[in-house]
Amino acid sequence: MTKPASPATPEEHKTSNFLRQIIEADLAKGTYASRRWAGSPGDAAHHAKGAPDPAKIRTRFPPEPNGYLHVGHAKSICINFGLARDYGGVCHLRFDDTNPEKEDTEYVNSIIDAVKWLGFSWSQTGNDAPYQASDYFDFMYRAAEHLIEAGHAYVDEQTPEEMRNNRGDFGKPGINSPFRNRTPSDNLQRFREMRDGKLADGAAVLRAKIDMASPNINMRDPAIYRIRRATHHHTGDTWCIYPMYTFAHPIEDALEQITHSICTLEFEDQRPFYDWLMDRLIEGGLLASPPPKQYEFARLNLTYVVTSKRKLAQLVNEGHVNGWDDPRMPTIVGLRRRGYTPESLRLFADRIGVTKSDS
Repeated sequence: MTKPASPATPEEHKTSNFLRQIIEADLAKGTYASRRWAGSPGDAAHHAKGAPDPAKIRTRFPPEPNGYLHVGHAKSICINFGLARDYGGVCHLRFDDTNPEKEDTEYVNSIIDAVKWLGFSWSQTGNDAPYQASDYFDFMYRAAEHLIEAGHAYVDEQTPEEMRNNRGDFGKPGINSPFRNRTPSDNLQRFREMRDGKLADGAAVLRAKIDMASPNINMRDPAIYRIRRATHHHTGDTWCIYPMYTFAHPIEDALEQITHSICTLEFEDQRPFYDWLMDRLIEGGLLASPPPKQYEFARLNLTYVVTSKRKLAQLVNEGHVNGWDDPRMPTIVGLRRRGYTPESLRLFADRIGVTKSDS
């Protein structure tokens, strides 16, 4: 049985990183002292019924169940669970299962096993089962309707090629969609037709209405819902529309009362949309305040090591290796078969540290 990860020693705290500095500043200011926790994820009304949150901070590890975890994920696991442990908080294990075509229960089980093997637990959340983004689909749909009614979202029926061409680039602003100025009532009707399966896959998307001239291309009316007829591993065929990750991710954090949403640097340009969405859903009374905040760190890059899940899956599917747990693979199960201990991976993650530059 894996020995649980121990709290950091005073010596380890001396090698403080910028995330620790942010958390310590928030604790000193009482940034999240007013938060309430109703014992389970929920909207503003749900948490208003709860007691003051006993967790000083809440972090999360939110993998997509579309492959086996690798050594880079081990770093993220150690950061999120370790920070929560060291500052009197809790870390949620959550499956970001918003892409039904690529996800499978096999991967869910492998992720649970990997996190436990590394010595971490999420049982202190009051829920022995991990959280799943798909459990929040009803709320996400409700949030989307709210944005439509408030004039912050619209259904766009341009072709994917037209949307791509009209998006502009870093030197040229985008072009407004001809569907951008539909009335909220027309958009709501069309969105419900998307939900009810009356439109074909790819025929329309729901877009946030922000600014097509924004210097941040991610703020140029990003798509937040798409039509996708695919059986979901958890919800079956209940839905034929699914939220985009950039829309789902902030909502999941807010429903779970996450304080510090820690992710890798490729999501840095998505942070303005994260904040934009939080502001509008809190303003509408759907989500509790204060909102979670996103912070980014450098992902782990290893020389001569493949850590792309897509490429690792290709190695497995084409028979170049003997499965995800082949000792030549940089997956956690592969490293485990090769003889590495959980203690060694935790020490590795601690020694490479947390920075804004490549590690």
